[in-house]
Amino acid sequence: MRTSLKRNQAPLPGKVAALLRESRLFVLAAGALYLSLVLTTFNRADPGWSHSVAAGEIRNLGGRVGAWLADMLLYLFGVSAWWWVVLLAVTATWTLRHLEGSSISDRRSSFIALAGFCVLLAGSSGVEALRLHSLKVALPLAPGGLVGEVVARVLQSGFGFTGATLILLTLCAMTLSLFTGISWLAVMEKLGGVLEGAYLWSLEKWQGWLDRKAGAIAAGKREAAVGEKRGLLIDEHAPIRIEPPVVEIPKSSRVQRERQEPLFRELPDTPLPPIKLLDEAASDIEVLSAETLEYTSRLIEKKLGDFGVQVRVLAAYPGPVITRYEVEPAIGVKGSQVVSLVKDLARALSVYSIRVVESIPGKSCMGLEIPNPHRQIVRLSEIVSSRAYHELHAPLTLALGKDIAGNPVVADLARMPHLLVAGTTGSGKSVALNAMILSILYKTEPREVRLILVDPKMLELSAYQDIPHLLTPVVTDMRQAANALVWCMGEVERRYRLMT
Repeated sequence: MRTSLKRNQAPLPGKVAALLRESRLFVLAAGALYLSLVLTTFNRADPGWSHSVAAGEIRNLGGRVGAWLADMLLYLFGVSAWWWVVLLAVTATWTLRHLEGSSISDRRSSFIALAGFCVLLAGSSGVEALRLHSLKVALPLAPGGLVGEVVARVLQSGFGFTGATLILLTLCAMTLSLFTGISWLAVMEKLGGVLEGAYLWSLEKWQGWLDRKAGAIAAGKREAAVGEKRGLLIDEHAPIRIEPPVVEIPKSSRVQRERQEPLFRELPDTPLPPIKLLDEAASDIEVLSAETLEYTSRLIEKKLGDFGVQVRVLAAYPGPVITRYEVEPAIGVKGSQVVSLVKDLARALSVYSIRVVESIPGKSCMGLEIPNPHRQIVRLSEIVSSRAYHELHAPLTLALGKDIAGNPVVADLARMPHLLVAGTTGSGKSVALNAMILSILYKTEPREVRLILVDPKMLELSAYQDIPHLLTPVVTDMRQAANALVWCMGEVERRYRLMT
């Protein structure tokens, strides 16, 4: 039982020691604050250690004890009495590090630190008495106090005024290092690192400012040179012919009829879906300026001329996606020479590709189709609501988009022997296929056309599952697709026999 009691009580002394060290930390911190308070509020009219006055109001915030303590420290050491505040603060810091376990690297003994403090206090008082004798501070005796006066008198009598000052400053520097543990070499090294970092940072900022200034000057010169060359390119040639693009497509009478319907009315059950279900085209269409077209045409001539091929740009046809430039080769220049330089010309004009039309029907020139900086979005509603789509009286009318000039392009599927839609990933095959199906739905009623849709991926055509134009549900099984195609061939042969 006694063994168990001792075992349970063994950690108690260590815990009490830790609590005592924490208490010492608070006592030291409070002592430093109190000492700072009494030294700051010292008044020679208060009763003190070095003099006596009639009993009256004590002005020192530390009370009578504070007034006596401040008078004694200032009488003995002068302003250097503040080193006692530093002593308490350093001791509190050392105690805190000891509690956190971070004072293992500091192997100075308390005796060496205390001895360093005593010599530091005496040296500081001596410097104060020797050099700061005219200091305007309220003190009970003089700057440096009694200790400083004795130290200064002894050293000055033996080493002179300057020698005593040098000795005292050296002692202060040495004993400050012993007292606080601060290495002057480490301080100088850190100070040198800070100064070096500040110098490098200033040098980097200065170099950056010089680079930006040089860049601004070079940019100004480049802009001036480009503007001068642009003026030469435009001024030395006659202006090209620019065909205005089609900004607004003529609307059909069907659009006018649907626009006159009342707003608050249920959707009518009509054979053809209304056009207002489709998104309208944007009204703010960006059109290339005449100056841009003129400059690009002259740039084409210059770049091809740099490669040894002389051409002349005659006209420009801006469209929604590309702009076609009509190019007339000079005498003796083959069209194959222009075709072989297409990639180099695209790189020189900063575009990803250029399409060459080697022969334009009805003209003796070539065509260069260059992509526009910003592609316009062609809406299906523009084509379906156009007059060209409405006036084509064919049940299998397909809305294909716009041509280079921006005019709507429609075609009759019945006049095509075959139709194959092909392209790379992301080139718009699904968009084209959906546009074709919708253009048929907006043109023809279910009693005039029937559709068989085959969707092996079960993704593209699932939206048309419930339309009335379907002859069968959307076919997703390839075996059923084969049966549907066999039925179609049989239906074709049956109709051939009926016509014959």
